[in-house]
Amino acid sequence: MPRPLFDLAGRRALVTGASRGIGQAIAVALAGAGADIAATARNLQSLSETIALVEQAGAKCVALAQDVRDVGASMATVGEAAEALGGLDILINNAGFESVRLSLDIDEALWDSIVDTNLKGAFFCARAAGRIMAERGGGAIVNLCSLTSFVGIPTAVPYGASKTGLLGITRALATEWAAYGIRVNAIAPGYFRTAMTEVFYEDEAWQERMLAKIPQGRFGGEGDIGGVVIFLCSDAAAYITGHCIPVDGGYLASI
Repeated sequence: MPRPLFDLAGRRALVTGASRGIGQAIAVALAGAGADIAATARNLQSLSETIALVEQAGAKCVALAQDVRDVGASMATVGEAAEALGGLDILINNAGFESVRLSLDIDEALWDSIVDTNLKGAFFCARAAGRIMAERGGGAIVNLCSLTSFVGIPTAVPYGASKTGLLGITRALATEWAAYGIRVNAIAPGYFRTAMTEVFYEDEAWQERMLAKIPQGRFGGEGDIGGVVIFLCSDAAAYITGHCIPVDGGYLASI
């Protein structure tokens, strides 16, 4: 029987920033679809829950420490992940950082921390993974973009700049790496309540304003992410590359 379109059995996936929130949800979803997982985070101990959840889903899980801002060490970690899994078919560039700050108060250190994590770090992870994938004839990369890749959000200037740049990287790598059989796509999560975004959700008035702008009338949950990532990494998306799929309850469509 041919492999079912959404089956990831036998695939090897690296998920960066996988200790919690969206990254953890993606790792568990990919495991549930059959992929073995290399999960990374800056703090190795923080991955214990992810390891347990991936193994409960029936997949192998390798945990590695990785700070994507340290380009040399980060690229080496991608190689370690591939070696531990016996190859690398999927990269999920999820590691990210945000700090809410008025633009007039942003200093160089904050700018560098956000952009180095979200943009530079993602590119060099992709470069390391791309070399491995090209040698074996292909693979799939999914970058975590954002609504700020499409619209301006106050207090999110460096974050928006980094995520807009990541969308550009997605499109450019898709066109360049198609010759190697590597597909590069992205998703743009809308308003999801995670540890990184918790500061917003503490404001009840803000929640009411945001919900009024989302046609589906609810915030995203971690269960809303896995399906689209599985799709983009699977044979079902074999002819899709260079695109970014908003997962936002209709927010972008409504503005």
